[in-house]
Parts: sequence; structure tokens; C-alpha cells
Amino acid sequence: MNRLKEKYLNEVVSSLMNKYNYKSVMEVPKLEKIVINMGVGDATGNSKLLDAAVADLAKISGQKPVVTRAKKSIAGFKVRENQAIGCKVTLRGDNMYNFLDKLISISLPQVRDFRGVSPKAFDGRGNYTMGLKEQLIFSEINYDDVVKVRGMDIVFVTTAKSNEESFDLLNGLGIPFRK
Repeated sequence: MNRLKEKYLNEVVSSLMNKYNYKSVMEVPKLEKIVINMGVGDATGNSKLLDAAVADLAKISGQKPVVTRAKKSIAGFKVRENQAIGCKVTLRGDNMYNFLDKLISISLPQVRDFRGVSPKAFDGRGNYTMGLKEQLIFSEINYDDVVKVRGMDIVFVTTAKSNEESFDLLNGLGIPFRK
């Protein structure tokens, strides 16, 4: 069993039950999935950039990414409807906990001048989104193979009903929030 999943079951569940007076273990919020999204706006001119982003995301997540397509045509951005403009991966179960463990114990501490992630990025329904400026913080990515440095969004989808519950859940799992 994964280290973070054990921590959730043994420590986080009991502390959340005490704090919020849940009657059942099933009421305790849990991490449902992690969605990693990489927008590749330059793919409109060069489709090889999208292939490189897909390869990077596959290395980072250990899962094959899905190519996302434009819903509408936007002339200002030179984007046509149904054109490939990014990629995303949805992690659940053990893959999700493995990625989260790798993110908080290996990748985030490597960021220079890292003081924690912003505690203000909750959406009001218990989900948290964080952005990374570059994919190079992950140890799977080789600096020499990178075609272009790009950022990504990581969305933590929880079953929590409020931002406070979600914050306590993610804080209990070990996400380093800024004080």
C-alpha cells in the first residue's frame, strides 16, 4: 500500500472526524482524482511541440495523456475548432497517490526559493488548483531532451464540501501550504 494512502487512512481520517464531528467514516472528504493539464498554444504552428508535451506528461504521470482540442475557433489566437491545443492526464487510485507523494517529497522541494503553495487557490467546492511554471522540476524529465519549457496546471479534486475541509484534507496529506 502507498505511504500517503496509509497516512490518509490512519491519521487524516481520524483528525478530520474529530474536527468536523462526522458520524461516519464515509462522510470524511477524500482525494478523488488529480488532473494534470498542459496547454500547448504554440501547437497551432508546429505539431511537434504537442508531441513533445505529450511525451513529457507521460513521463511525469506514468500514464498516457489525452490530447485536448479547441471547442471554438478564435481568430485572434489563430485557433480553429477541433484543433489540438493541449494534453491532460487524470490520475486515480494508486497512480494518484504515487504522483502526489513524488510531487510533495521530491519535486516541490527542488523549486528554488520555494516557500509553499498558495492557500488561496480553492474554488469554493473543495477543489484545489496549483500551477507550475516548468516541467523541469520533475526528476523524470531530462533537461537536454526538453524542446520547450512549459508550465502545467495540477487540479486536486476532492469530495469535500467546503474550502476549509479541503484545505485540512490536503494539509493532512502533506501539501506544503504557505503560512
